[in-house]
Amino acid sequence: MNLYNLIIQDKEEVSLNDVFLDSHNRDQLVQLIKEHTYVKELQEYGLPVNNKILLQGNSGCGKTMTAKAVANALGKNILILNLSNIVSSRIGETSQNIKMIFDKAARERSVLFLDELDQIGKARGSDDKDVGEMRRLVNTLIQLIDYYPENALLMCATNHAEIIDTALLRRFQLKISYELPSREFLDTYYDSLVSGFPEELQKVERKYNISFAEAKDHTLTSIKSALIKKLEAEKIIQP
Repeated sequence: MNLYNLIIQDKEEVSLNDVFLDSHNRDQLVQLIKEHTYVKELQEYGLPVNNKILLQGNSGCGKTMTAKAVANALGKNILILNLSNIVSSRIGETSQNIKMIFDKAARERSVLFLDELDQIGKARGSDDKDVGEMRRLVNTLIQLIDYYPENALLMCATNHAEIIDTALLRRFQLKISYELPSREFLDTYYDSLVSGFPEELQKVERKYNISFAEAKDHTLTSIKSALIKKLEAEKIIQP
């Protein structure tokens, strides 16, 4: 398996303003961006720069968009790797390929974004040999994280931090939690989604206790449905 074929080199330009974040998370990310903007100056004072970040919490609440926004703010390329796609029966090959990706990101000073980090922990089977091989893979990942250079940025995401190996969790200097947005926060998001459409298409039944991604899908589906009905009605009354 060639891991390079599984890397997404995303060119989408996302800013931090495009990501709906609570004030605490936004402050942490602004601080992170500033640290990497002034990395040389901080290093001159012997101050460490946070470069191993874990984004944890609910799916669809902006973890991937956050990574893209941070990369864009720093003017860096982002390499996206979904760990759920790479664990195969040939664990030794997987370890070697992961190392190649870390080396590539470090060499290019890119932002490396590992999605679904929990898949490394979840992939342990009942077979003793399989468990041993997966532990070696986890050990490889820990070593790669330990020696990841400070001038590169590693961001990982998980929906299930509770099942990740504790030794892995300890490697992250900064952990940012994502929760389902409040009713008020979702109302602000709904307002932003419908604002660019004609008034007659903005009447969307709002759902709550869902993620931003779910709210977006629901809103756009409703708007499309309303627009299609409008177009069909106009078509019927045409002479």
